[in-house]
Order: sequence, then structure tokens, then C-alpha cells
Amino acid sequence: MQRPTPLQVWMLATRPRTLPAAIAPVIVGIAAAIGDGAFQFLPALATLLAALLLQIGANLANDVFDFHKGADARGRLGPPRVTQMGWLTPREMYGALVIVFGMSALLGLYLVAVGGAPILIIGALAILFALGYTAGPFPLAYLGLGDLFAFLFFGLVAVSGTYYLQTHAWNAPVAWAAIPMGLLIAAILDVNNIRDVESDRAVGKKTIAVRFGARVARIEYALLIAGAYLVPLAMGSLALMLTWFSLPLAMRVTRVVLNQQGSALNHALAGTAQLTLVYAILFAIGLII
Repeated sequence: MQRPTPLQVWMLATRPRTLPAAIAPVIVGIAAAIGDGAFQFLPALATLLAALLLQIGANLANDVFDFHKGADARGRLGPPRVTQMGWLTPREMYGALVIVFGMSALLGLYLVAVGGAPILIIGALAILFALGYTAGPFPLAYLGLGDLFAFLFFGLVAVSGTYYLQTHAWNAPVAWAAIPMGLLIAAILDVNNIRDVESDRAVGKKTIAVRFGARVARIEYALLIAGAYLVPLAMGSLALMLTWFSLPLAMRVTRVVLNQQGSALNHALAGTAQLTLVYAILFAIGLII
């Protein structure tokens, strides 16, 4: 494969198709605050930028630490990984990690000034999760805990934390609003694990797809998607049923995940990320209404 330009290499390293996973829960948290009559522009902007930086940092960390563990061997079905391809050295990736997490920490200092100790705890845990997904003595992805922690951090923590920064409060409806975001973002990870089941098995990466088989992981995906659409019903709000306008996209992507394999799942991965953002926007409109 021909070497991309330096800009293209860094863009590949950030994995732009995954960034809706960072944006979507922040959108929902801000919308919940607006619906409750509260909105602060600067904390909202800082939260969005910090979330993007944390996601980019997690992607860079995954690239370099998976390289060290041999998880991104040549012939993998997903997009090329820049460290494995030799387009960036591990040292360059570590330098980028310091810059990205440093920038997120600076934004975090401002957010701590706005939200206090709870935000300090959330921010510290978010950085630890971003690094600990594939790094450290107990990498979450290699223990099969990635789905659970994606649900917790991208769902409950991200939505609730964003709402708290706007209102300095928390309530049960916000927790309900966080559930579908966590489910959809866990589904993004699930597609990735289904696609990479063979290469993950070869390096001892015990995802759900590796532990229980791709068929179980496909069923998990369908249940995660279905759960996201059941939450608005459980919340009993007609306005939140706007999310059901995204059902055609959800059904189309789910059919691919249930029936295709290999590199065809790259499109399903991007489609699930797109679905997450579309759902979040529709959900946000419903919350504001």
C-alpha cells in the first residue's frame, strides 16, 4: 500500500469515523440541560472539545499499544493502523499522546473550575479508561470488558457529566437519556470485535466475540440496537419517539452485521457510528421539545 501524505497519516491515526462516539453523548447531555432551562456556552464547547480529544487519544493509544501486542498484524480486515504500517514510529505516537491528553487535561482544569470535584474524578477516570483500554497490565479490551466500560463511560458518565456541568445537578431522567447512547456506542465496539474476531483470538484478545463466538456477538449487536429504541418508549415521551425516524438506518446496518463478515463490516462500523450521531441529534431535539 502506498504511503499516504503526513496529514493523511495523522488523520488515519485519529480514526475520524469513530469520533461521533465522542460527540453524540455530549449533544444529548447538553440537550437535556436545555430542556431543563439551563445552558452555558463555554462549558458546553469545552466539554465537546475535551470529549473529542479523549476519543482521539484513545484511538492513538489503541494504535500503538495494539502494535506492541501484535494485534494489528498484516492482513487485518480493518483500516490500516499507522504504527503497524510503519508510517509513524511508536515514539511519534507517544509524543502525540502526550500532546492530546495534555490538551484535554488543560480543558479539564477549566471544567473542574466549573463543576468541582465530581468533574475532576470523571476526567481522571476518563483518561485512565482511554489508556487502559489496550495498555497496562490489565487492558480492558483484552479482558473482554471493553463493551461494558464503553457503555458506562460513553453513556452514563459522558451524558450525566455533561448535564452536571450545565446545571450542577443530576436526576433520573438524565440517567435514562444516557442509556441509549451507551448502548449504541457499545454496538460500535461490537462490530469492530466481530470483524476482528480471528486476529483478536490469535493474540489472546478475549472480546465477547472471541469468548462466545461471532454469532453471540451478532445477537448482542441486535439487542444493543433494539434497546436504544426501547428506551424512548420506557421514558413515555412522544417527543423522544423522534429517534424512531432513524430506524431505517438502524435496520440497514443491523442486516449487514447479522449477515456479512470480514471487510464488509467496515461499512457497518462506519454506519453504526453514523447511526449513533443521527440518533443523538433526534434524541436531543426530543429532549429540548
